[in-house]
Amino acid sequence: MPLTLPPPAGAHDPVTPEGHQEPVTPEHRASGPPSQAQPLLRQEAKGEEEEGEETGVQGAWGTATAEPGWRVWGKAAEAAAAEEGQVEARGAAAAGSGSPAGGAGGGRGSWRRLLAWLRRPPQCCPCAAPLPRSAAHCCHGGTKMAALAYNLGKREINHYFSVRSAKVLALVAVLLLAACHLASRRYRGNDSCEYLLSSGRFLGEKVWQPHSCMMHKYKISEAKNCLVDKHIAFIGDSRIRQLFYSFVKIINPQFKEEGNKHGNIPFEDKISSVKVDFLWHPEVNGSMKQCIKVWTEDSVAKPHVIIAGAATWSIKIHNGSNEALSQYKMNITSIAPLLEKLAKTSDVYWVLQDPVYEDLLSENRKMITNEKIDAYNEAAVSILNSSTRNSKSNVKMFSVSKLIAQETITESLDGLHLPESSRETSAMILMNVYCNKILKPVDGSCCQPRPPLTLIQKLAACFFTLSIIGYLIFYIIHRNTHRKNKPCTDLESGEEKKNIINTSVSPLEILLQSFCKLGLIMAYFYMCDRANLFMKENKFYTHSTFFIPIIYILVLGVFYNENTKETKVLNREQTDEWKGWMQLVILIYHISGASTFLPVYMHIRVLVAAYLFQTGYGHFSYFWIKGDFGIHRVCQVLFRLNFLVVVLCIVMDRPYQFYYFVPLVTVWFMVIYVTLALWPQIIQKKANGNCFWHFGLLLKLAFLLLCICFLAYSQGAFEKIFSLWPLSKCFELKGNVYEWWFRWRLDRYVVFHGMLFAFIYLALQKRQVLSEGKGEPLFSNKISNFLLFISVVSFLTYSIWASSCKNKAECNELHPSVSVVQILAFILIRNIPGYARSVYSSFFAWFGKISLELFICQYHIWLAADTRGILVLIPGNPMLNIIVSTFIFVCVAHEISQITNDLAQIIIPKDNSSLLKRLACIAAFFCGLLILSSIQDKSRH
Repeated sequence: MPLTLPPPAGAHDPVTPEGHQEPVTPEHRASGPPSQAQPLLRQEAKGEEEEGEETGVQGAWGTATAEPGWRVWGKAAEAAAAEEGQVEARGAAAAGSGSPAGGAGGGRGSWRRLLAWLRRPPQCCPCAAPLPRSAAHCCHGGTKMAALAYNLGKREINHYFSVRSAKVLALVAVLLLAACHLASRRYRGNDSCEYLLSSGRFLGEKVWQPHSCMMHKYKISEAKNCLVDKHIAFIGDSRIRQLFYSFVKIINPQFKEEGNKHGNIPFEDKISSVKVDFLWHPEVNGSMKQCIKVWTEDSVAKPHVIIAGAATWSIKIHNGSNEALSQYKMNITSIAPLLEKLAKTSDVYWVLQDPVYEDLLSENRKMITNEKIDAYNEAAVSILNSSTRNSKSNVKMFSVSKLIAQETITESLDGLHLPESSRETSAMILMNVYCNKILKPVDGSCCQPRPPLTLIQKLAACFFTLSIIGYLIFYIIHRNTHRKNKPCTDLESGEEKKNIINTSVSPLEILLQSFCKLGLIMAYFYMCDRANLFMKENKFYTHSTFFIPIIYILVLGVFYNENTKETKVLNREQTDEWKGWMQLVILIYHISGASTFLPVYMHIRVLVAAYLFQTGYGHFSYFWIKGDFGIHRVCQVLFRLNFLVVVLCIVMDRPYQFYYFVPLVTVWFMVIYVTLALWPQIIQKKANGNCFWHFGLLLKLAFLLLCICFLAYSQGAFEKIFSLWPLSKCFELKGNVYEWWFRWRLDRYVVFHGMLFAFIYLALQKRQVLSEGKGEPLFSNKISNFLLFISVVSFLTYSIWASSCKNKAECNELHPSVSVVQILAFILIRNIPGYARSVYSSFFAWFGKISLELFICQYHIWLAADTRGILVLIPGNPMLNIIVSTFIFVCVAHEISQITNDLAQIIIPKDNSSLLKRLACIAAFFCGLLILSSIQDKSRH
């Protein structure tokens, strides 16, 4: 059952960690000088704000609200229409709240009012403020009629489609898709190796995408590690020889294609003891049979992998006669039992013949037609697949090379032999078929079995199952109680007797409901990225896949704009908007694989730095103005930042450092807290009485900068700190903390810059240097124009520099020092003009309120294979798949944000004694988790 909870206190936004409150800036009224700086807090619609606490439902990277974004987007226009008397106040308020009553009120009554208004004679009247100036002198009322029709239509849509109904639709979609994929796997089989060997498509030049799974590109070290002490044999004609060369070059790129073309070619890597042989047998005849028969004897060492195939020589020598085809069938029939016997102990692959480009064939090869090749392939498939009494042959058909050749054979030099790119793709497919199940690369989902459940995952599954059962019991009991207390009719008086019902919801029921929802969501996470139920595909970057969606969301963001409640620098709506559009750009960057394009990569690095800048700005502003250094505040922030990540670490069996940004903002929050909370605690109220305290705060910031520089250039000291147990369990990735040091160092100064900017801005605001009234430029006209010019030049200069970088290493080295240039330039451009500071995009702001959930959830239910690939819910239609998966992804992120809010109020109470008890339980939980994790690690090793 849906629960309406009071808004939680505190915050958990890593970017504006003051908890998605209004931006923490001193109050500055236009009517007179401020008496004292106060934080701009978001006001609750009902109830009063408690002293020292901000209100509003909190989200992880922004305020999470149950109110749909599309309801919020049109409020300004509806309010304007209401002011003109076109919409009744009650109807407008109901529609704005999104309540069922409001939706109903906007039904028949709304349309009746519209029809009555249409029957009225035209009259001159001033248009609503939001309407264009050109319509200000209209006398026919057409513009106002259009505005009214828009508002009434919007109200009807809001009544039938809300965030709640969207989530129900997403749930139905997930159930249907899961059922379809489960049925498909049962019907077509669950072996992704078959898809890898038989089907796929080109995403671009040299980029092959197997059907339903991801193919890993093996490096030299990985190939040697997989094939150590292995023997691979290639048997066949010149096409198999080409495949042999491409396979060997994965192990040793310097291996040259030379030697006797019509003879055996050996290769051996003595360091890794890898042996690869090519055996020249261009026809399926007695010679090939004898070679294979030797391996079937018990006394002879058998190759671990056998790749065989031949046909074109038989067509050529016998001039494509039917007798040759009949003899081919007889020979392959005699060889088939031997291959089946070998397939019991070795991996055996029969390579079907690739098509030819008949126009380029020489005269002595003109008889090798695609029609003949298809006939030989059909014979091989039918005989080898029926050569065993079992339901399925152990000899695997390597038929995918045909599909590859169909796309690339026109690039062949002689019409018969494949171009090098095709051979490399086929060789890499063979490497994936054999090595994926051994090395288990993250981005190589083909041929990988589902990972076994760990002990922690099993315990988590039991916990969520018990939560679901417990909530169902509570729900049934509550429903029965509700029925018993339902108003009944008094037969004598004809009136209803109403029993007094206690409608309060117990914290236990809220806990069970939240964990019930979370359990179902985590099941979806596991199905998407661990259970191999849904398909996965590799990313492939093109400029259109990145820039076209960017333009699309930019148009949407500009279309949905409203007036801000406040016109302060970095006001609440503006910071939500900033986080929203940055998060959307980062999502597009990830799913399009744009990290391969260096200019885009560098600009995305600035967006990540901007999040951290807001972290420094927001936390510093909160502590500076409110002086709230209590343990409740700290626990609220830490809980909201880390709750989802901790759950995913348990359910998805991933280390904490895997979700690198959350550890990053968590550590920076603690750094800011310790810096400002340590003696002497300097806050704005104290500094207003004595300017000496400003100097003391600057000394604190200088000391912080000194520590940052020391750790940035002393990797050993940094690693010693974070290699201590139990910190090492949180910050190690792949057995060391280097990745954590690299991530921290990449944006090491930007949080400090955010703190310093907040200090300077609040000091200027306190001294009334800034003009933050509606429509007013931030400074005088001359200064504003000068700063705008400098900002635009700086913004463009950084973009030019980022686009001219030669490599990532060079760019990353300078990034920490120069990223703040573009961030400050954007802030000034966005805030100096009064009109720009007075409006914001409600579309971007809605996403900004759930930006943390969006960032974390993308790892597993939008992307796939730990962000290496793309989740495929609807195969064969990339555009529809992105639309459906994105819709579900956004609904899940919004629901998790609400769950986090509900749990934060219960798990982190305001009462200190209760909070200490909860903290003791949380500490015991993490101790148990660390012990179980250590046991798991030992069992794995």
